[in-house]
Amino acid sequence: MESKRLPLSPQVSRASRNLERLIAQRWPAVFITLLVTSLGAAVTGLLFKMGVGWLGSWRLRLLDLASPWLVLPLLGATGGALSGLMVQQLAPAAAGSGIPHVMRFLARQRVPMHLRVAVVKLLAGIVAIGSGFPLGPEGPSVQMGSSVGWQMARWFKAPPSLMRVIVAAGGGAGIAAVFNAPLGGFFYAIEELLRQAGPVLLLLVMSTTFLGSFWADLMGLAGMGSKAAGIGGGGFQSVSEYNPDLTFMPLDLAYLLVLGAAVAVLAELYSRYVVTMQRLGGRWLPDQLVLRMMLGGLLIGLVYAVLPGDFRNTAALQHVIADGHVELHKAIGIFALLFFGTGLAASTGAPGGLFAPMLTLGGSVGLVAAGWAEVTTGHAPTTFVFAGMAAFIAACARSPITAVFLVFALTKNLLILKPLLVSAVASTVMASILHEQSIYKRQLQVFTSGRDPEHP
Repeated sequence: MESKRLPLSPQVSRASRNLERLIAQRWPAVFITLLVTSLGAAVTGLLFKMGVGWLGSWRLRLLDLASPWLVLPLLGATGGALSGLMVQQLAPAAAGSGIPHVMRFLARQRVPMHLRVAVVKLLAGIVAIGSGFPLGPEGPSVQMGSSVGWQMARWFKAPPSLMRVIVAAGGGAGIAAVFNAPLGGFFYAIEELLRQAGPVLLLLVMSTTFLGSFWADLMGLAGMGSKAAGIGGGGFQSVSEYNPDLTFMPLDLAYLLVLGAAVAVLAELYSRYVVTMQRLGGRWLPDQLVLRMMLGGLLIGLVYAVLPGDFRNTAALQHVIADGHVELHKAIGIFALLFFGTGLAASTGAPGGLFAPMLTLGGSVGLVAAGWAEVTTGHAPTTFVFAGMAAFIAACARSPITAVFLVFALTKNLLILKPLLVSAVASTVMASILHEQSIYKRQLQVFTSGRDPEHP
């Protein structure tokens, strides 16, 4: 079990103390490195979101000019081919979500981490997701932030041990900037990337992730990522994406435990499906990333053409679920679309992440569960939608604290913290019973077992 790895061994403690002494000796260079890393992570993350939003809006506007049967498959195939061509020709390491790639580097494997990977990830990810691939920005934001951190560490001649910390901090800063969730970025870097660190290293990682969110706030003043910005004419402000009417009763604890366990079962099915699709994608069309992404984009476009119009804007589906004003059959349809669509997109090697789809998947389960609970018992917790989001991420990634603070950042309502934690812990425990590894560790096994669908 992973919990056995948490206590620091004498060797790890000694290495941590040596690294802390090195940081104390070179603190000006370390500070500048982390400052520039957080800025680079914030810039690339927000540019990614802006580019995807602009291209996605243009895609929807084209539907007013021509038939969806023409626009959606053609744009999906063209965007997939262009994105795949950029990745294949310029930086093969930019394929896929990017998180397993960073994990491989932090496990001291030799993988490309240069700045070109971040640039290609930025451009290819915008083209792929903007043309219809139902993926999210968080995987690319982690890889882009980590690549920026690696490049800064090289420029400032950081030793290899310190470079790992900077790379992990850059990944956390990317999450913090994209989700406007500094605590979520910090805990992600610790739970998923570093896992073992002393207090000084934790402070460095936390400082970098908070700086990433700070730079994102400042760039909001220039019109970049204004929805995520927490700064206005009166100074820093608390800005939340959703403002639900929440209540929390003692009875809700039992409901949330059941919800967490149920979500874990669905999250485990999702994890197995995504990993299986990635394995099959590498076997069916080995070394054919461009063709794989072109065919995947064509198929995804055909699926969108069959569906009603309000299913074609995948970026808006999370808002539909979070608002809660949707029929249960539509919530089930959204779940089915993203469940199967993200697996198909991931099998192609498209540069995009899974956290954003996981939020919508978990919220859909929570919404449907709330409806069923109300019909069968007469009571449904108002926190079910957001608790489902946290539970789904926690079960897939085995990062419950990260899941709690990522979802908390959507509402910034302190009342929701306890329901999120209850459902996330219950989901993590159930998921660990069903399978001992997270989805990302299983993806690493796919990469090392032969064909690597993300790195052709």
